[in-house]
Amino acid sequence: MAKKKNEEKILDVDARMQGTIVFKDPVNLRINGSFEGKLDTRGNLMIGENANVKADIKGDKIIIAGKVFGNLIASSSISIIAPGMVQGEIRTPSLSVAEGAIIDGRCVMLNVSHSEPGEIMELREVAQYLEVEAKVVEEWANQKLIPAEFEDGEFKFYRGAVDKWLQDEKIKK
Repeated sequence: MAKKKNEEKILDVDARMQGTIVFKDPVNLRINGSFEGKLDTRGNLMIGENANVKADIKGDKIIIAGKVFGNLIASSSISIIAPGMVQGEIRTPSLSVAEGAIIDGRCVMLNVSHSEPGEIMELREVAQYLEVEAKVVEEWANQKLIPAEFEDGEFKFYRGAVDKWLQDEKIKK
């Protein structure tokens, strides 16, 4: 059950949940149960020792003590503490792994300038963000007109770099 503790300002989830959860505003979220789907948070996310999470997670600061099967992207940091286990790709500017914690996957250390405000966007997300067709964004990326990285057969965009590019383009006009 989800409950808000006013004195700690923590949303504590100790239940079995499935789906997509998005927090637009910063929150202190602690998951102690099972979650399957997609999680996009702002603020602090704690995956408790008894948690079993099968999800791709985006967040600011992520601390893992339970089991996570999925890709993690953090704008600030990821800490994995014993007996925590992550199976998937990790992208963050700061990673700490305690003795007894396990990582099975790939780690990519982000440049701090790329990670602010921290969000990595896919082609379709950038197209929606800029209100243009995806094929237009793909053409721009191929022509190196918009900042993008080509990795694993697809373009990745850092929101901070896209915002700066957008601002620079407005200044040129």
